Amino acid sequence: MAREDRRLDPAFAPASGPVSVEQEGPAAFPLGWQDKARDGAHLTLSRGQAAFVAVAGLLSAIGVALDPWSALTVIHHLFFGVFLLGGATRLAAACTPLPSPRPPPLPDEDLPTYTLIAPLYREAEVVAELVENLAALDYPRDRLQALIVLEADDEVTRAAVRAIPLPAFVQVLIAPPGTPKTKPRACNHALERARGELVVIYDAEDMPDPGQLREAAARFAASDPRLACLQAPLRIEDPGFSLFLPSQFRLEYAAHFEVLLPALARWGLAFPLGGTSNHFKVAALREIGAWDPYNVTEDADVGFRLVAAGHRLGVISRPTWETAPTTWGQWFPQRARWIKGHMQTLAVHARGQVPRQPRNAAALVLTLAQSVTSSHLHGPVMLVAIVAATLDYLPDAAFGIPPLDLLLYVLGWGSAAIAGARGVMRAGGQPKFLHLFGMVLYWLLQSVAAGKALQQFITAPHHWDKTRHTARATSVFGSRPGPHSGRAGP
Repeated sequence: MAREDRRLDPAFAPASGPVSVEQEGPAAFPLGWQDKARDGAHLTLSRGQAAFVAVAGLLSAIGVALDPWSALTVIHHLFFGVFLLGGATRLAAACTPLPSPRPPPLPDEDLPTYTLIAPLYREAEVVAELVENLAALDYPRDRLQALIVLEADDEVTRAAVRAIPLPAFVQVLIAPPGTPKTKPRACNHALERARGELVVIYDAEDMPDPGQLREAAARFAASDPRLACLQAPLRIEDPGFSLFLPSQFRLEYAAHFEVLLPALARWGLAFPLGGTSNHFKVAALREIGAWDPYNVTEDADVGFRLVAAGHRLGVISRPTWETAPTTWGQWFPQRARWIKGHMQTLAVHARGQVPRQPRNAAALVLTLAQSVTSSHLHGPVMLVAIVAATLDYLPDAAFGIPPLDLLLYVLGWGSAAIAGARGVMRAGGQPKFLHLFGMVLYWLLQSVAAGKALQQFITAPHHWDKTRHTARATSVFGSRPGPHSGRAGP
């Protein structure tokens, strides 16, 4: 394609400064999520699913009432199978080499046009930093369009944006009032006005590697046409000191984005995308209707909808840096929303095409089904195990833990520790044994969040608990780390 053909048409290129609702004009590419006939998370459970859950719940209650010990045995065996599946998957992922190395970079004249979408709500404290991070991206400006999407009632963030001298490639859109007020709805509003061939999502606190867009563009160009999305690794900045939640969050992200997702990509399996730094082919994204505005983990959902439609997912190596939640008040509602969204995604795809596609069904079980079930079962089962072990110990001061149970716990923790340590090293860090041992307590906290997720899944399925972010310059982490403070290892 000729060089000038891949530039953004000046008539459609973003203008400097905020753009009002009146200035936006009609959507160039309407997506049609207003049609409720489409299946999605606006329908929590189908009639068949609701009937199945009701019957299963009734039978479970009857079983517990008639024979509680047999019921506990069934739950124990279910937990054993789920925990074994998770441990085996993590261990296999940790032993899987990374995908092929980066393809050669494309010359500027061959680079495709790129749209960046950054949906913000109540992010006045970090919007200036976000614009700075977007401006640091190494990509020709005549091929770059950045759309910052604000909500109509968010006057504070809108005032903060008006105070910033925006680069010429950055445009501000105002999502019209409406429901649900969610991130995917804002992303769809922006996608309808996107002019790039590729599109990427960034969150308010993101600091992407400057070369990330070029690597994604080169990977798309070097791959088969079925490749529709590339996930960049999300790395948690090292706070420089040990706090329990940030250290566990960092370890969890390292295992997930540096080990599990690259392995699933190498195995040719689908996986739930992360909430940010997903690079899409715009045509494929529009083909499936883009993001479900009613799903509170729209990233996990859209990945499985892409593969169900015949597309493929992949990963790249240049990371996006994020900050971790430092308090229970930040971590708990965010984690409950993630688990609730994974429950929504499971419910939607269990009644869709995925069960009829063996590889995609296996991927759904290995990722979302296993993690959701484990989150709900781990805390209660471990509590029962601790009580049973205590009662067993008191008469004769001796434990009688079944050998298979002991083996399961060792395998579960050992595989998680190996995957976490491997991920931290691949991200350029050094794992700490204290953090690895802390995973056991972290898993129990996940069950607390799963309880809230289950409650909200029933009573408030589309409610979005907002995660508050703080600018790095004023955060507890002190000075900002550079995006190259960790290099991917073997």
